[in-house]
Amino acid sequence: MSMPNFVRPQVFSLKNHPVINERWLHHRLHEEPSLLGLGDVQAIGSERKQPTGGRLDLLLRDPESLARYEVEIQLGATDESHLVRTLEYWDIERRRYPQYEHTAVIVAEEITGRFLNVISLFNGHIPLMAIQLKGIQIDDAFTLVATKVLDVLSLGTDEEDEGEVFDRDSWERNTSAASLVLVDRMIRMIHDEVPGIGPKFNKHYIGLAMPGSSAQNFVTFVPRKAHVVAQFKIAQDENLSSRLSASNLNLLAYDKQWHYYRVRISESDLEDSDRKEFIAELIKTAHASYSAKY
Repeated sequence: MSMPNFVRPQVFSLKNHPVINERWLHHRLHEEPSLLGLGDVQAIGSERKQPTGGRLDLLLRDPESLARYEVEIQLGATDESHLVRTLEYWDIERRRYPQYEHTAVIVAEEITGRFLNVISLFNGHIPLMAIQLKGIQIDDAFTLVATKVLDVLSLGTDEEDEGEVFDRDSWERNTSAASLVLVDRMIRMIHDEVPGIGPKFNKHYIGLAMPGSSAQNFVTFVPRKAHVVAQFKIAQDENLSSRLSASNLNLLAYDKQWHYYRVRISESDLEDSDRKEFIAELIKTAHASYSAKY
């Protein structure tokens, strides 16, 4: 067998290319967002108009999780205005759609070491990625090659998240007493499965713990003004997903990162015998799954 021909690829400037322009690049990435190396993501829109003016280049989502990516693209080298736009549009989108996890993604042909240091200062405070995008030509064909030069800072697990000390009063000031009453009612349901367990107040969620022991977050709660998002730590299961979708419970997107089924629960759900019974089943399943693992 003869050896295949070797062809040397040529890197070319997207910014200075006589045919390729920013509009073409936006269209190409909208059609094939996987070119950015973010996994099996889907495009929600491009040139997305923002309430305060300007347009977000590309909004992507992971169909199997809560993740959304606000992507700002620049031909040539990145600069300060590029970073400011990326963070501004990320902030707008996360405020408009707080039910999702948002990541700012800055894309440029060149991200210098100096500018990378500046971007890195935000990492850990803001979920931020930096991707260097190169145009590659081989004979008459060309493609795009993305290199992730800065990834989102790896976060600890919810078991490790002690965070800022919060208590019930802190949550009441930021949500409502009514939503905490819903949490109380569900914790009483959890007592039927695990006697003695109680709430553990954290900055971003209310977890569970036995007195004097570490967290046991097989169920966690995120109270809102008029409802509570209950999160059941259960591995994604096709049969359970189908049953939840067919039920009268308000099912949210599955949290693929932390492996939680997420259900928006209101007072009416706890008054309805069928829905309450299903919630009790979720509690029991989550506890069994958690106990087997931990």
